Amino acid sequence: MPATTALRRALAVTAVLPLLALAACGYGSQAKDAGTARAVSGPRTDGLDSVRIGYFGNLTHGTALVGAQKGFFQKELGGTEAKYAVFNAGPSAIEALNSDSLDVAFIGPSPAVNGWTKADGENLRIVGGSASGGVKLVVNPDKVTSVRDVEGKRIATPQLGNTQDVAFLDWAARQGWKVDPQSGKGDVTVVRSDNKVTPDAFRSGSVDGAWVPEPTASRLVAQGGKVLLDEASLWPDGKFVITNIVVRQEFLDEHPKAVEAVLRASVASNRWINAHPEEAKEAANARLAADTGKPLPADVLDPAWKSITFLDDPLAATLRTQAGHAVRAGLLEEPDLKGIYDLSLLRKVLRAAGRPAVDDAGLGVS
Repeated sequence: MPATTALRRALAVTAVLPLLALAACGYGSQAKDAGTARAVSGPRTDGLDSVRIGYFGNLTHGTALVGAQKGFFQKELGGTEAKYAVFNAGPSAIEALNSDSLDVAFIGPSPAVNGWTKADGENLRIVGGSASGGVKLVVNPDKVTSVRDVEGKRIATPQLGNTQDVAFLDWAARQGWKVDPQSGKGDVTVVRSDNKVTPDAFRSGSVDGAWVPEPTASRLVAQGGKVLLDEASLWPDGKFVITNIVVRQEFLDEHPKAVEAVLRASVASNRWINAHPEEAKEAANARLAADTGKPLPADVLDPAWKSITFLDDPLAATLRTQAGHAVRAGLLEEPDLKGIYDLSLLRKVLRAAGRPAVDDAGLGVS
């Protein structure tokens, strides 16, 4: 369904915000070339010289971090080079996909929905899942000791309309509080703050809490914050999508073998993560250190890693629910998400690995 004028206006505002950190995924808006982790050898996949894979320097993108660090992507792509780019925000990754400078992206549900809707369903497909969880409401325990104390306080979210912003607005509405979604003003003040600077804002007292992803949530706890709410507690079975695997539609149409190779690597990465959680945690941190120049300290890394579930299922039903939250918050017109998923290659990979099939919640391609 074509995007309405209201939706386009909201998306345009979101795209130019200076503090971009979308879908639990970012600290800015630029991509950094992360290079390759393993030597290229063997026959090329689909005749390609390279496949360009984007991810974010965040633990909720652990599948990509570990897959790059341990060489899973390069192994599956053989003689085709796995080129990595580290993005700091959803809009920049969507822009890279749209401009043909990126082929595959690990990205959160809100940018995926926004990118799909803004382009009338013509630029991307979600082809797999990656992670669930890893989002918390952390508060200053001197100012907030219960849910009712949140009213009247200043709560940070990463960006206007991003996944955590939408989740907090929906939760606040369920408490009976009114908040203007654009300005963030109301019974609770929503402060849109880059995840990179939120810990400083929390320390200085300019915000009283934050609804944020890992590792930002654990950074705040390390500063004396208290977890008031784990978002997983709001979802059936404690699962909700936080990271998807998205591909450029043209790339999917022209190079399905390359996409399948990336999905095999993703499944292998998740399997290894779940079989070797401690080693995987260290591998993810090593990749973060290589990408950002600084590893996470143990008091942040350990609790953050434990709160994230890595899985191949895209949890499609939860993406539809999250889109509904954005509609109710006034940030999105009712979208037509039919066709946003193409899980055919993922199902093929899972079937070959003897793993159960995954569901697209009726939102798959016809």
